[in-house]
Amino acid sequence: MQAPAIPPKIARLRLSAGAVYRLGVASRSVAAILGGYLLAALITMLLSVSLPMARAEAVMTATLLSFAIYTCAVLWVFATGSALRAWLGLLLPAALIAAILQSMGALSWSLA
Repeated sequence: MQAPAIPPKIARLRLSAGAVYRLGVASRSVAAILGGYLLAALITMLLSVSLPMARAEAVMTATLLSFAIYTCAVLWVFATGSALRAWLGLLLPAALIAAILQSMGALSWSLA
């Protein structure tokens, strides 16, 4: 019995320039929607617990600022040079803010 012939070159998936562009825009859109929301939510949480005013006023101020933060995040995602830079530019500050919130005891990871 003979082994099946293996082609000398395995065909690679090659995307057209238009497909690469569309994937980049799709990736940036997901980064803007999800990453921007995550960053805005974490900054809102940080401001809510750290602003030196009454709790209700701090939450309201942080919530109002979150709209501007989210808008700036979306604008920044589409202004960067690459989708990778957009993702990193949102996720790295989000991770830093989450670590700060965790060290303050303001971030709860329980699902209950």
